[in-house]
Amino acid sequence: MISSLKTIMLVLFLAVFLSCKSQNSVVKENKITTIDDTTFVNLKDYSADFIYDMKYATEDNFLKAKVYDCAECYLRLKTVKALIEANNVFVKKGFRIKLFDCYRPLDIQKKMWEIVSNPSYVANPAKGSIHNRGGAVDITLVDKDGKELDMGTGFDFFGIEASHKYDKLSKDVKNNRKLLKRIMLKNGFKALDSEWWHYNLQSALKDKVANEKWECK
Repeated sequence: MISSLKTIMLVLFLAVFLSCKSQNSVVKENKITTIDDTTFVNLKDYSADFIYDMKYATEDNFLKAKVYDCAECYLRLKTVKALIEANNVFVKKGFRIKLFDCYRPLDIQKKMWEIVSNPSYVANPAKGSIHNRGGAVDITLVDKDGKELDMGTGFDFFGIEASHKYDKLSKDVKNNRKLLKRIMLKNGFKALDSEWWHYNLQSALKDKVANEKWECK
């Protein structure tokens, strides 16, 4: 009798527990779906399949200065969705996206402009860039061992060799650039001709310049 009673109580407990768990899952899903596509979110909260080397949170960049307080990749939600879709394709092919830069607050753009006031290298904050709109990413690809694919130049190399139109490259470099470009374009991004690493989400081109800040943990 006691054994039967324990069994009944266990069944009732599991039923209540699973019901609560199911309700919590629905709440979480509803919370995600109600976020506006233009909301700034942290990419890490939506996927663990990316590699990060946030150059402007270090001095390892063409400015030779650290302009971000900490390394985080924030983007508008719609950019995150498109980027994840693209990365899923790369993962199936044995690669992953490595990020150098994401959303850039306008205050940071102004700081960069103070260091290098040259529109050939830094977008004038008076107009702002797509990075300031949360719709641009600077990226490359890495293989299953985390090794970067050869793209012919490093990130932020401001020479003709970094252009998509530059043709004096090895077959492997050309194929690597074509792979990156092809998949990104299929997922709503547009390439910047002069920089093989820079991609803009086309639907974000008309979004407003923003100065949202993130907390450093």
